[in-house]
Amino acid sequence: MKHMHLQFGNDGVATLTLERDGGSVNIICDDFMNDLGGALDIVAQRQDCPGLVVRSAKAGFLAGADLTMLAAEFPAMTARRGYEISQRISGLLRRLETLGIPSVAIVDGAALGGGLELALACTRRLASENAVLGLPEVNLGLLPAAGGTQRLPRMIGAKNALDLLLVGKTVDANKAAGLGIVDEIVSAEDSQDVAKRWLLARPAPEQPWDRKGYRPPEARGLVLPEVALSYSLAAAGVAGKSGHRQPAPVAILSCVFEGMQLPFDRALQIESKYFGRLLSGKVAQNIVATTFLARQAALKGARRPHGHERRTVGRLGVVGAGMMGAGIAQLAATAGIEVVLVDRTSALAERGKAYSARSMDKLIERGRMTRDKADALLGRIAPTDDFAQLSACELVVEAVFEDAAVKADTIRKVEVVTGADTIYASNTSTLPIGGLAQASIRPDRLIGLHFFSPAERMELVEVIRGAQTSDATLAASLDFLSQLRKTPIVVKDGRGFYTSRVVQFFINEGAAMVGEGIAPARIENAARSIGFPVGPLALLDEVTIDLPVTIHDQAQSQESDIAEPAGLPTLRRMQELNRHGRSSGRGFYDYPEDGPKHLWHGLSQAFALAGQQPDDAEIERRLLYAQSLEAVRCREGGILETDEDGDLGSVFGWGFPAWTGGALRFIETEGVARFVTNAKELARRHGSRFEPTARLVERAKSAA
Repeated sequence: MKHMHLQFGNDGVATLTLERDGGSVNIICDDFMNDLGGALDIVAQRQDCPGLVVRSAKAGFLAGADLTMLAAEFPAMTARRGYEISQRISGLLRRLETLGIPSVAIVDGAALGGGLELALACTRRLASENAVLGLPEVNLGLLPAAGGTQRLPRMIGAKNALDLLLVGKTVDANKAAGLGIVDEIVSAEDSQDVAKRWLLARPAPEQPWDRKGYRPPEARGLVLPEVALSYSLAAAGVAGKSGHRQPAPVAILSCVFEGMQLPFDRALQIESKYFGRLLSGKVAQNIVATTFLARQAALKGARRPHGHERRTVGRLGVVGAGMMGAGIAQLAATAGIEVVLVDRTSALAERGKAYSARSMDKLIERGRMTRDKADALLGRIAPTDDFAQLSACELVVEAVFEDAAVKADTIRKVEVVTGADTIYASNTSTLPIGGLAQASIRPDRLIGLHFFSPAERMELVEVIRGAQTSDATLAASLDFLSQLRKTPIVVKDGRGFYTSRVVQFFINEGAAMVGEGIAPARIENAARSIGFPVGPLALLDEVTIDLPVTIHDQAQSQESDIAEPAGLPTLRRMQELNRHGRSSGRGFYDYPEDGPKHLWHGLSQAFALAGQQPDDAEIERRLLYAQSLEAVRCREGGILETDEDGDLGSVFGWGFPAWTGGALRFIETEGVARFVTNAKELARRHGSRFEPTARLVERAKSAA
C-alpha cells in the first residue's frame, strides 16, 4: 500500500495508519481509494477483529481530494463522470461504516474535506487539541462528495451543518466537540489507548442513521417552523452573498434539504448527482484552476529562474515606517527574520514598530498569540533613523512615499551603506522600475516588490522585473517571498505594471457611471452582487480620490499622448468639493463617528441622476469587461508573461470575482465570441476603452 498500512494488535484491534508515500500530507487519490478498499477487504475477512482505529502518521489527518487529479479530467468532465467519482469514494466510506464492527477516527491536525468525511463515517471521533475540522469545498465551487452533506446534518442538525457547509468554515477541537462532531478530546499520546479501550468494550457498530426506526426531525422538512426558518435564512444568505453566480451554495442547500427527507443511501446518490453537476461546470473549474492549481504552482516557484541556489534572508532592511513599511516589518519578523526599520526620524521609526505592537496586542486578546511570542517577534524589529544600520542586510525593501524623486534619493542613501550583493526592492505600485534604476549604481540588483495593504494580511505580492534586473535577483526575491509565505506573480516593467493598471479601470468605470448619472448605490450593489468585496466607489475612497488623479497627471506629464480616463472628470469634481476619500472623512461615502459609513447624500446634487437608468446587467458588464480588456492589453503587450499570473493577480490582488477564474479566464467563461460581440457594443455606446484588441477579434473568429 502506498498511502496507508494496516496492523492488527494482540487484542485483534485493527489500526489503519494513513501515511502517503512521498508527500507531506495525506490526500485522496486513485491509489488512496485502492488502498482503502484493499484494507477494508482484509478487515472484513477477520472474524476476530473487535474494531478499527483510523489515524495518521502525518502532521495532519487527511487533507481531502487530490485536486490535481480532478483537474486533469476537466477538459472531458461530464456530470455523469463527476457522479461516478463521488460514488466511488462515497461507496468506500459507506462500506467502512457498515463493516459490522465499530471504528474510531483519531484526528490530530487537519481533517478537511474528505478527511472530515472519513472521520464522520467512523463510529466515534477523537481529536487532539490542535485538530482543525471542516468541509471547505464550497470555497472551490464544489460540495463534499463523500457523504459530508448527509452525515453532518444528521449528526449536528441542519442549521448547524449549514452554518459550516455554506461558508466552508473550519472549527477547532473544542468547537467541534461542542457541536457534536467530535466525541472526545484527548492528547495525541493517549489517543490510541483511549480508542482501543472504547472498541474493546464492544459498542454497537451501527451509525444512528442505520438503526431501525431512525428518522431525523428535519425529515419533516418545512412542516417544522424552526426547520423552515433555518432553510429560509440559509437560502436568503446564499442569494445575498453570491447573487446566484456561484452554484455550490445552492447545491449544498438542496442536498441537505432533499437528503434529509430520504433514506441514507438514496441521499448519498443525491449528493453525488449535485457534485457531478458542479464538477463539470465552469465555475468550479475556474476556481480550482486559479485559486488552487495556479496558486500552488506560484508558491512552488513556477516563475523562479533555474540554476540559482536558494537563498534565505536573515536580516532585512525596511525603509519607510508608515503602515505599509510597518506591515512588511511585522510580516518578516513573524517569519523569524531580523528587521532594521528605518525612517527619517527615530520617532517615526518607533511609531512603525508600535503598529506591530498594537497588532500583537489584538492577537493576544483573541488568543492567537502568547505574550512571550509577541515579545520575541517585536524584539526582532529594530527601529532607527540611521541608514548605516542597513549595512548587514541581505535585502532592503523601500516603502516610502510614491514619488520618483523621493524614491531615487532613498536608493542612493541605501546603496551607499549596503554591499554589492544586497538586493534593493522598491514597494512601488505604479512607478516604472526602469526609471528608478537610473538612480542606482547596481540596477541588476534592483527589483519591484509590490505588497498589497495591509501587507501582513494580503497574500499577493506583484514582483516587477526591470529591464536590467538579473535572474539571480529575481530568484532571490522569490525565495524571500517564500519565506514570508506570500503568493507571487511576476510581471514586466511598465507604468502601473499589471495590478494597479487594471484596477484603475474598475474604479474609473465606477466614477464614469456616477458622472453619467447612474445611481451610485446601484453601481456599488452591482459590483458586490457579482462578487467584488467592495464597490468601485468604496475602493476609491480607500485609496483616496487624489491617487488616480495624481497617477494620471504624472503619466501625462511624461507621456503627453496618455488618454484621459472616463472617470477623471468625476474625480476632479470630487476634489473641487473637498471630498478626498476615507482618510479625510469625506469621499463618495460619509464616515460618521457614531455609525457605519454610507453613500454621501449630496452625490445626487453634485451629479444629477439620469432619467433613464441602465439595468443591472449593463452595469455589471461594464465593470467586468473594462478590467478584462485591460488585462488582455497587458498580456498582449508583454507586461504579463502568463495567463495564470494575470488571473492570480486579479483574484488575490484586488478581489476580481473568484467564480470567473480571473480577469483573463473570465473571457473564456463568457465565450470569446460572445465577449467580443458584447465588447464592441459597449465600445459603440461608451467609448474606445471597450474596443477589443485585434488578436481578441481573431480569436473570436476562430472560436465561432
